[in-house]
Amino acid sequence: MKLSPMFVILAASAVAAGAAPVTKAVATLSPTQGSSVAGKVTFAKVDGGVKVSVHVTGLKEGAHGFHIHEFGDCSAPDGLSAGGHFNPSGEPHAGPKDAQRHTGDLGNIEAGKDGAATLEYVDARAAFDGPNNILGHGVIVHAAADDFKTQPTGNAGARLACGVIGAAKGE
Repeated sequence: MKLSPMFVILAASAVAAGAAPVTKAVATLSPTQGSSVAGKVTFAKVDGGVKVSVHVTGLKEGAHGFHIHEFGDCSAPDGLSAGGHFNPSGEPHAGPKDAQRHTGDLGNIEAGKDGAATLEYVDARAAFDGPNNILGHGVIVHAAADDFKTQPTGNAGARLACGVIGAAKGE
């Protein structure tokens, strides 16, 4: 599902107009051209940040870079329309537990022999408001592991799946 810039503006306006604050969001991952990778990422506001819950299928066994990207645009067949990593503070690329990192640096997901990867953790930097607001941004699963060093991408390779983070009904 692609969210237009107008949708993001309208959603932000609704929050500013007194709508209930967002506490949950979802990104449905669709395969890029030539890929069979798909899945779902759920984001939920919790004490200490945002709980990230990932379930992805169709991967080759091993580690795969997993990032939030600048734009909620998955229209390019190769996923490049999602832009680079979401980095509102202009920090260097790093791992998800490093003090200085892109807000979008979520690390790696690990696929088993069955091609499925699951991950659940709390990210202290991601948010549903303010400068680290992830709503409307893209989520990308990459072909290779993020090395947490190479600037600005972690050398994670091609984009296998893309989804857009949208507000969801809270529980």
